[in-house]
Amino acid sequence: MTSQLIARLRYPLAALSGLALLASLSPVLAQTANSESITLATYPPATASVSGNIVGSFSLANIASNDQQGNLCAGFADANPDHILTLQSDFPTLTITVDSGEDTTLLVQGPDDNSIYCGQDISRSNLDAQVTDTNWQAGTYRIWVGAHEQGQRFSYSLTVRE
Repeated sequence: MTSQLIARLRYPLAALSGLALLASLSPVLAQTANSESITLATYPPATASVSGNIVGSFSLANIASNDQQGNLCAGFADANPDHILTLQSDFPTLTITVDSGEDTTLLVQGPDDNSIYCGQDISRSNLDAQVTDTNWQAGTYRIWVGAHEQGQRFSYSLTVRE
C-alpha cells in the first residue's frame, strides 16, 4: 500500500516542486529598471526628466541590431533597462534626449518587443543621443542609455517630452 501511495504522489509532487522553482525565479525573470521610472499623460503637454548612471558592459545589439527605421542600435549598457516609461495614452510625437556631455546611445523597446527605437548623436557637435518619432502608442517602454565604448561609466539626465 505504501509503495502504491508513493507512486501515486510522485507526479503531483514533481509538478508542485516545479511550480515552486518557477515562483522562486519570477523576480529574476521580471525585468526591472536600474533607475527611476517615468509616467506621462498627454494633457497638459508632458515633460519629465530623470537621472541615471551608465554601466556600459552589455552590447545593445544583443537586443536589436536596427530599429524599424533602419537606424543602427549601437553602444553598451546594462542588461536590464535603465528606465521604464509608461505612456498612459497615445502620443502624436515624443522626443527622448540624453544629456551627459559624453558620447551616448539610446535603445527604446515597447510597447511590444518588436517596436524598437534607436538613437545616437543629436548633432556633430553634441554626441548625446536622442530619439524622436511619431505615433507612440500607450503602454510600457523599456529604455537603455548606452555608451559607445564598452566599460564606460558616467552619469546622465534623460528627458522625455511631447
